[in-house]
Amino acid sequence: MILENDETSLFRHSWSLYDALAEMNYMHHREIYACVAELLAEIHQRGPWTILDLGCGNARFLAPCLMSTTPQHYIGIDLSSPALEEAGTRFLADLPSRALHCENMLSFMEACPPRSEVIFSSFAVHHLCLDEKRRLFLACAKALQPNGLIILVDVAREEHQDRDSYLATYLGTMRSHWTRVAAHDLDAACAHVQDFDFPETLSTLRIIAQEAGLNSFELKASHGAHKVIVMRA
Repeated sequence: MILENDETSLFRHSWSLYDALAEMNYMHHREIYACVAELLAEIHQRGPWTILDLGCGNARFLAPCLMSTTPQHYIGIDLSSPALEEAGTRFLADLPSRALHCENMLSFMEACPPRSEVIFSSFAVHHLCLDEKRRLFLACAKALQPNGLIILVDVAREEHQDRDSYLATYLGTMRSHWTRVAAHDLDAACAHVQDFDFPETLSTLRIIAQEAGLNSFELKASHGAHKVIVMRA
């Protein structure tokens, strides 16, 4: 059955495609999650901690970080039922305490989520429009425990780029460098980016973070358009 065409449809239909792209490291997942592992290790050293994972998918790349710095409780939110099932039965199966919710991450965060030491999101926030990003940052700030942190892994535009020029550059890189991807899969991935990617500049993300009461905004890693950002209240 064909589901509605929206920003998550590619992943609901072909979650394995995203996994394959990530495994080839075209989006620098290895370097990014090495950075994420270091950030979680710092939190883990303070004592028991919990994590909200927004747009968690199957948690394939975050799971190894969690196994070495096990949280007291993990909550994953995603719109893909197949991805959540794989997360629960495979990648997160050994976590002592976890809950997985098939929900819209913005709706979940605006409905009084549990307060957590870590709020994490990887390559999901750029699907939201600017107003939705503002609402999400505000909801995350309210749900963050004192001394907690938000770890945002996502794409961002250069300061001089509008969306059209960003897409031209990113899609050009996909077409020229993602050479191990089958042509029909690459077409699907490019169509997804063209239709549903709305990344902001770092300066815009910093502004909406400050508006939400997140006064610390630090770029921890940068690999082309792919960033690791840490925000704190």
